[in-house]
Amino acid sequence: MHANSDNTPSATASGMEIKHWKEQVVDLLYWRDLQRTGVVFGASLFLLLSLSVCSIISVISYVGLALLSVTISFRIYKGILQAVQKSEDGHPFKMYLDKDVGISSELVHKYGDMALAHFNSLIKELRRLFLVEDLVDSLKVCCLIGAFSWPVIYEKQQAQIDHYYGLVNKQIKDVLGK
Repeated sequence: MHANSDNTPSATASGMEIKHWKEQVVDLLYWRDLQRTGVVFGASLFLLLSLSVCSIISVISYVGLALLSVTISFRIYKGILQAVQKSEDGHPFKMYLDKDVGISSELVHKYGDMALAHFNSLIKELRRLFLVEDLVDSLKVCCLIGAFSWPVIYEKQQAQIDHYYGLVNKQIKDVLGK
């Protein structure tokens, strides 16, 4: 059992953060804040359209380059503004630079343990299905794989499949005709 599984202040705070996060997602989906929802919807649509045209590596590179261009331009603008106004405002991104962005080892262990448990159950289930522990379940998987594989195989090998199907069909008719 983990240290944060009881009702400690940190466990309660993380529960409240999750509840607040869920409320924000619901607000986005129901268009309660039109400006924020419009930005998220537009950015998501732009991302999907970009991914349909370019590879994911290209899209990530272009987004990173655009973000870097904006932050460098803003940093230079603020530096010039501080020089002209002779102010000592400091770095414009100081509040973000001061934030701790590290991931705690407890969090890594928690999600690592969960991922390991899911992976182990997946391996056991695949072993059970592919080594035919239960014939009916294995046949279901075989039919499912066939349902998604057969149309693609038939589309690519249609001429050969039709040829051999015709030969088999002719043999069956000859045998039944006698």
